[in-house]
Amino acid sequence: MSPRELLLDNARLVLPDRIVHGHLRVVGGRIRELGEGRLRTPSARDCDGDYLLPGLVELHTDNLEKHLLPRPGAHWPAAAAVRAHDAQLLAAGIATALNAISVGEEEAEQAVEPQTVLAALAQAREDGGLRIEHAVHLRCELPCPDLPQRLQPLLDAPQLRLLSLMDHTPGQRQFHDLERYRAYSARHGTARDDAGFGAHVRHLQDLQHRHAAGHRRIVLAMARERGLPLASHDDSELSHIAEAVDAGARIAEFPVNLATALAARAAGLSVLAGAPNLVRGGSHSGNVAASELARAGALDALSSDYVPGSLLLAAFQLGAWDSIGLPRAVAMVTHTPARAAGYDDRGALAAGQRADLLRVRVVRGFPHLEAVWIGGERRY
Repeated sequence: MSPRELLLDNARLVLPDRIVHGHLRVVGGRIRELGEGRLRTPSARDCDGDYLLPGLVELHTDNLEKHLLPRPGAHWPAAAAVRAHDAQLLAAGIATALNAISVGEEEAEQAVEPQTVLAALAQAREDGGLRIEHAVHLRCELPCPDLPQRLQPLLDAPQLRLLSLMDHTPGQRQFHDLERYRAYSARHGTARDDAGFGAHVRHLQDLQHRHAAGHRRIVLAMARERGLPLASHDDSELSHIAEAVDAGARIAEFPVNLATALAARAAGLSVLAGAPNLVRGGSHSGNVAASELARAGALDALSSDYVPGSLLLAAFQLGAWDSIGLPRAVAMVTHTPARAAGYDDRGALAAGQRADLLRVRVVRGFPHLEAVWIGGERRY
């Protein structure tokens, strides 16, 4: 074989519609061919009957912000944070990651400067310090008073793939329960007494009243001008789905309840839920369980959100369901998110696709990552 050729044999290939025992050949970073049966070629790598599946595609990872701001107010050097984040995603089997970067975060101590993040990603890429492909997902906080001014200089980032419409105002969407919002704020270093909490909530609600609707129109115009995909976020009312459809959104991220998820799917949006929600058996914030969405046929894709390792676990957990099966579950973390973000060159074991590949062995019911190839090159 040539140095740019890779032959994997004796693997269970997780194809879009079935699993076959066979082999796969990579040439020049792309899948050249695949087929059933053993080749027994001396140059082939024996996968010992392990699963071979596409590299995972992540639409909304908050993990980079955790490395940049490991504790409230404790900012970490961006160059080191980016490399640590990249290594963690690789070890989780994520081959393509849309890093979710907040634009317009209200709490100063929770904020990570978007320009700093983009510059650190660009520098690491230029230095050859990234082992997976990193793209950018800008989370647009609509109530932020100067959101358009903050967002405008970020739109020319070459790796920008997705904009999402965010509104974390307490009293609606994810934070419809004010006591849950109070607990969330306390966990993130902003505990307040009753008077201070009430004043803070009223301040945020006033910002939403004054700015959110106008900023939504501006962000939609920016997205249309650049042909960027859009996602809605934390939809809790049917009116939110109607707004998302009117905006031309492709993705409904983390719907708060089953009704909005069903409405989103009926309207043609890809419904994205949290893999940690599925693995844990429920939402940490009291919203609908991802398993409930799956049982109702209202789940299209999963995101690792705040736990990179959850994506592979969730795929195999869902794959064990008779009503879903492993090929369909794997598509939820590969093919479906790839297409939702506008990628047509990855996410499936098929001729012509990028050779982002995972070798996975199941031990005591849990998937163990044995190897990762990115563009046909062994990286893990």
